[in-house]
Amino acid sequence: MRNIALVLFVVLLGSSLDAQIVRRLKVLDQGTNEPLSFATVLNETSGSGGFTDSIGLFHFTGKSALDAQRYKVSYLGYQTRQVKVEAGVSEAVVYLTPLENTLKEFVVSGTLKEVQLAASPVPVAIYTAQFFKSNPTPGLFDGLVQVNGVQPQINCNVCNTGDIHINGLEGPYTMVLIDGMPIVSSLSTVYGLQGIPNSLVERVEIVKGPASTLYGSEAVAGLINIITKDPRRAPGFVLDINRSGYGETSLDIAGKLRTKNSYGLLSANGFDFSKKWDVNGDNFTDVTLQRRGSVFGKWAFDLAQNKQINLAMRYVSENRYGGEMQWDPRFYGTDSIYGEAVKTDRVELIGNWNLPMKEDLDLSWSWNRHIQRSAYGTTLYNGDQQVGFTQLVWNKPFAERHDLVLGGALRYTWFDDNTAVTDCGPSEVWLPGIFAQDEIQLSKSHTLLAGLRYDWNAVHGNVWSPRLNWKWTPADRHTLRFSLGNGYRVANIFSEDHAALTGSREVVLAEKLAPERSWNANANYHFLFFPSFGIWNVDFSIFYTHFTNRIIADYDADPNKVLYANLDGKAISKGVAVNTDLQFTNSLKIRLGVTLMDVYAEEEGQRARQVHAPPFSGNWTVSYTWQKANVVFDYTGSFNSPMRLPVLPNDFRPEYSPWYSLQNILGTWNSGGQTEVYAGVKNLLNFLPQNPLMRPFDPFDKQANDPIQNPFGYTFDTTYNYAPMQGIRWIVGLRIKLDK
Repeated sequence: MRNIALVLFVVLLGSSLDAQIVRRLKVLDQGTNEPLSFATVLNETSGSGGFTDSIGLFHFTGKSALDAQRYKVSYLGYQTRQVKVEAGVSEAVVYLTPLENTLKEFVVSGTLKEVQLAASPVPVAIYTAQFFKSNPTPGLFDGLVQVNGVQPQINCNVCNTGDIHINGLEGPYTMVLIDGMPIVSSLSTVYGLQGIPNSLVERVEIVKGPASTLYGSEAVAGLINIITKDPRRAPGFVLDINRSGYGETSLDIAGKLRTKNSYGLLSANGFDFSKKWDVNGDNFTDVTLQRRGSVFGKWAFDLAQNKQINLAMRYVSENRYGGEMQWDPRFYGTDSIYGEAVKTDRVELIGNWNLPMKEDLDLSWSWNRHIQRSAYGTTLYNGDQQVGFTQLVWNKPFAERHDLVLGGALRYTWFDDNTAVTDCGPSEVWLPGIFAQDEIQLSKSHTLLAGLRYDWNAVHGNVWSPRLNWKWTPADRHTLRFSLGNGYRVANIFSEDHAALTGSREVVLAEKLAPERSWNANANYHFLFFPSFGIWNVDFSIFYTHFTNRIIADYDADPNKVLYANLDGKAISKGVAVNTDLQFTNSLKIRLGVTLMDVYAEEEGQRARQVHAPPFSGNWTVSYTWQKANVVFDYTGSFNSPMRLPVLPNDFRPEYSPWYSLQNILGTWNSGGQTEVYAGVKNLLNFLPQNPLMRPFDPFDKQANDPIQNPFGYTFDTTYNYAPMQGIRWIVGLRIKLDK
């Protein structure tokens, strides 16, 4: 009996000792060595896991705690890491590396100086190249459909011109920058946007609301700053090729070069879509045929005193045409078979020099030339535009709590085309400006940013643009930002919209246009939660923009014309936007964004809703990583409520679009390092707009005045558009990345 009791005692003691076996994992920031609290730790062998405590520690207990184990450690804003801890090791330290799209990322678009995203008094949204891989597209223009509040809008159903709307405001109100330089503007907004390949993108920074204080004219609705890849961090070789069921083929290839004190990146992009489609049977191409090629080179030079010079060059050449299915280049500019053909050549030069001085002075410059040769039916349009820009910025912290930015800028625009607007010679516009802003650290939780810009326009004279931003951090992981700012825009209708609309309507300026002015107020609230299932990230914004002198396009007064004039009244854009990210411990990630807005113009007591501005819209990305198979599944989509469309008088087509949703699925298999294979389906619901063209059987309006054949006096019209004319289709692709 005593022997049995002794055996039981030894067994219970051993079990108790086994239960006390403990392995500790300590999770730290690789750069700062600071502990990461609430990091997710998963034992991939047993399936158990949890979160680190306030000092970055997590404890595993049990009989097998000290056996060899594999752990997956993840934290919002950091690269997920898988580590193996050998048998017998009781404590291990895991270092996590910050991701590029996190609150620790440095942004430049909000204040013209590098600041951490979390510290910026201006709300800036960041989207990395990885984000756009969840829904592969021929270029950045199409990929932006996954960004809440940003709407890539096709404006012509034949030539497929497009612009980018922010919070319901049309494309001319959106400034598109490449590496901080305003080189995508005026004429190039019509066709240049679709020529920006995703292979250039390291990240995209988006600021919603006026940014004229720092960027001058055009930055009224907001700005999109495309930061190109840094040669220092770029992989040695990258290849990305894909093909869709519609016959679209896209190729991106890039290589890295290196010398003793410099780094180079050379990339090329090609896109080919040569198959004619007419799914709706109107004898017109559903999608414009395109052949596009571009090359991009960027060099970074390291200088003494930690100074740098960056130089970049890009060349784009594109041929596109759409029209009747029988059209070919023989019918260019004739009235027998209708077609719209556009040939564009574009070159861009960009530079930035951190001057070799004690003070922090940055000199930036850019130059671009955009040449267009086109035919819209029988109307020939040829345009040539050159834009030069230079800017000097001085960053000067002083008096401990003040961070001053002073700068001067000069933009020169030269424009010539074959319309009456340049009959007296090419248009030349000089736009010099100076600006100043002061970021004041009022306290640990309060930051104030005040800025003012002065521009002198050769036509409109003096223009002032103030701004005020306040950032308040009431508690850890909670941030409020309040913004008040002024925006202005000096419009050139011919260079912005003429080529896009010539095919169906005549553009008419009803009066001499005055600069548009706007005031915007914005409140933004961002917070993080750490529930038991993972991490919850929420961003909530309220926006209000009031326009005076807004330039309005009147589609209704004359079906053959688009009349432009300054609004004798007011225009309003207001709404709310919510973005939320959920990261679960089981490798599931959900990103959801919705925008509710009201965009309208009011004149003489009459209110008209803005065309192509859906009151309710949203998008989502659902990603799941199947760890054992190295496969990532992405389900992406967007939806839009009915939006007002540009209809003709007595138009039989509905004035408002229907509810619709575009949805896609994608699966990506990673070989374990260098190779990825992906395949998916786009437009799962096979949604196509109805009646996109008015009278496609009479594109030259030969029966426009025939009371029998055309009793309502309809004319050929291409502007009734609200969604892509591509149905359900597959896509397959291959990516190869070599780090050396």
